[in-house]
Amino acid sequence: MGGVRRIPRKFEFHWGKGIVKEEASVVTPFHEPTIQLLQYDSGERALRFCVYHGHQFSRVPMIIDEETLAKLGAEVRKNPALLRLLKKLVP
Repeated sequence: MGGVRRIPRKFEFHWGKGIVKEEASVVTPFHEPTIQLLQYDSGERALRFCVYHGHQFSRVPMIIDEETLAKLGAEVRKNPALLRLLKKLVP
């Protein structure tokens, strides 16, 4: 399970499109919790909290335990723009 997804890569929703600019994820035995920095073509940025199963995006809520949360935090720190936006969530 898991793997490297290329960054940046395109995304498209019915309300807008753009690129996944940064991504932090951790592989667990059950899934791959992921936080993505999305940048729309308009310049607006947003965060997406999601889950992958291997290379397959999954439309389930991201649920992570404490141990995985710490590991995901370490991955977030490798992505400066993603980290800056998350710091707005909890200054």
